[in-house]
Amino acid sequence: MPDLLDGETVEMKGSGAKPYVLKNTGGLYSCSCPAWRNQSIAIEQRTCKHLRKLRGDAAEEARVGASPARVPKAAEGEETAGPPLLLAERWDNAEDLSGWWMSEKLDGVRAYWDGKQFLSRQGNLFLAPDWFIEHLPDTPLDGELWIDRKRFQRTVSIVRRQDRNELWREVRFVVFDAPGCAGVFETRLAFLADAFASRPPEYARVLDHARCSDVAHLREELARIEALGGEGLMLRQPESAYEIGRSLTLLKVKSFQDAEAVVVAHQPGAGRHKGRLGALLVQLADGTRFSVGTGFSDAERGAPPPVGSTVSFRYQELSDGGVPRFPSYLGVRRDLEPQTVTNAIREEQSMDPAEPPSAASAAPARTQFRHFVFIGGTSQKFWEVGVQGSDMTVRYGRTGSAGQSKTKSFADPAAATRQAEKLIGEKTGEGYFETVSYED
Repeated sequence: MPDLLDGETVEMKGSGAKPYVLKNTGGLYSCSCPAWRNQSIAIEQRTCKHLRKLRGDAAEEARVGASPARVPKAAEGEETAGPPLLLAERWDNAEDLSGWWMSEKLDGVRAYWDGKQFLSRQGNLFLAPDWFIEHLPDTPLDGELWIDRKRFQRTVSIVRRQDRNELWREVRFVVFDAPGCAGVFETRLAFLADAFASRPPEYARVLDHARCSDVAHLREELARIEALGGEGLMLRQPESAYEIGRSLTLLKVKSFQDAEAVVVAHQPGAGRHKGRLGALLVQLADGTRFSVGTGFSDAERGAPPPVGSTVSFRYQELSDGGVPRFPSYLGVRRDLEPQTVTNAIREEQSMDPAEPPSAASAAPARTQFRHFVFIGGTSQKFWEVGVQGSDMTVRYGRTGSAGQSKTKSFADPAAATRQAEKLIGEKTGEGYFETVSYED
């Protein structure tokens, strides 16, 4: 297998527009891909599929150990393979769903239990503690890691950590199907009921399903769920098989639609939002641009999603010109690669309307900050850390305030990064959870 000499770099094509950069700095291997960057472990213990492809599995395991956080290896030339999941289509508002199985559409994190571990839709591991998975069947289960309605961001911040922490006690695995059980949907539901009755897991349950009587019943249940803050409903065709991929036997029903767009600029706020985000200027895949100005917490307005990131939003319908009406921010899609935004778009990013466009290109390199929040009773605090070269900057204070800032210089960038990772471990151990990352 080829290897990198000390100080050598190499580029490797990934899923993003730009190739990833792999480095060897004094025996410390790194990759610019999100899978390497977003691991909450010491940088010398990190690996990724690009480093394994370059150096080989044996060399990487000898370097970092056989870590349980490793991303499953995909077929040669492919991105990480995901589990064999059934995916839903949208209801067309015309098909008669009488007799279909109806359940709430959970706003959690989709998780596939393969009998030993949890996998995301992209095939990445969720490192659940041993006590969380105790008494789960050794057969594949399909469900969601879920805390409660309107707690999606909190759920993501917990399940994406790499330390099997106590915060998992807030989460439940809500199961809605058993792909490993042969038979139609009703047979699989009966299997789940029996399996969970004989050895009930403390942190898992089977999602409730009810027969849909008619369209009036569906509309009534949809209104009830949405009034409680839920996303909508899922409808499952009676006596249907578990298919791989999108299928018309599973339909999602919502009054509002969800979509994704790329952030192209930050628009300044006014009034009580002066000095922080007012709205995101975003762009759809077809080039349509519009602003999203609602749905943000104060913390998110203080540390908005960076330009180039993909965000999810909810809207009521499309206008005649194809613009989403009443868009509301939902969150950042952290499983997708940041996109390159052209200079012409970046010139619109400034939070200061008086700043000349040329300042964007003349600005110095920005520090990438990771933002964390602590919520306890009536107290809400923020803490964030960023590394630029050999300097590490920490900001902290009460949420909504300017807070305090401290910068410390280290011998080299690797030392600054190690200290930042150490502090992140300490803060998450104290109960802080990560919300967004941004550039400054």
